[in-house]
This record gives sequence, structure tokens and C-alpha cells, in this order.
Amino acid sequence: MNIRTLVVNALIAALYIAVSGLIQPIAFSSIQFRIPEMFNHLIVFNKKYFFGIVLGVFLANLFFSPLGIYDLTFGVAHSAISLGIVILLSKYIKNEWFLLIANTLVFTFNMFIISFELNLALELPFLVTWLTTAAGEFVVLAVGIPIMYALNKRIQFNKLI
Repeated sequence: MNIRTLVVNALIAALYIAVSGLIQPIAFSSIQFRIPEMFNHLIVFNKKYFFGIVLGVFLANLFFSPLGIYDLTFGVAHSAISLGIVILLSKYIKNEWFLLIANTLVFTFNMFIISFELNLALELPFLVTWLTTAAGEFVVLAVGIPIMYALNKRIQFNKLI
């Protein structure tokens, strides 16, 4: 990994942490609107963003999550697994819009991992929690599609890293 890639990933992680801190009350519960999840869309433009996103999730959960080790384990696993799936899908889906939509659907569906975590940690009902966390994830990522697409047109994420 070259210095530029390292620095850009560190910046992505720092932005993820900063935004998570600002929206902490709505980011860590059974109904989650974790705005920095929009950064997950960066993986569509370049798979090298994987480490910055995962590091951001890990550190945000470390600093802000009331669930401690549960969020460090399940939250990071959710991100890593979902990003990995999208990287695999990117080999077959070349259209950015379709891949952004697929990314949204993968992350939304995989919220069952977070629901399982909340069921273990807080004894919240699995299916209801999956529905509420998936709804929050879907809204954030769906709103993020046109934002990240427009930013990419201006900034060209694939060339930053």
C-alpha cells in the first residue's frame, strides 16, 4: 500500500469517526441513521477504500458505541462482509448506478448481522430490529447514491487513491 493510499484511507476513517461523533444519538440504537455509512459507496469507485471504511467503523464503534465489544465485532464484520460482497459484485456489474444500488441492497440486507448483535446484547427482537436497522441503513445509503455519484463526477474518487 503506497503512502497516498494510506493517507486517503486515514482521512476517510477520520471523516467517518467525526461524522459518527456528531450524530451519535441517532447512530447507535435499534433505529440507526448512521450518516457516515454513505462512505460505503466509495467502494463502488475503488476497492482500495475498503481499509479506510472498515477502520472508520472500528474506531467510531470504539469511541462512541455503548455496546463496546459487541459493536466492535459485529459492526466491523457487517462492514467488512458487505464491502467484500460489493467488491465481488463489481467484477460483474460495471455500471456505477447499478453498483451503487447493489451496494445499498447488500448493506441493507446484511443488517441482520447488526440485528443479531442487538438481540444478543440488548435482547431486542431479532426480526423487528432487522427491519428497523435495515430501514435506517436503506434510507442513508439511498440518499447517499446521488450525493456520492455527484461528488464522484467532481472529485473522481477512483483517482484519489
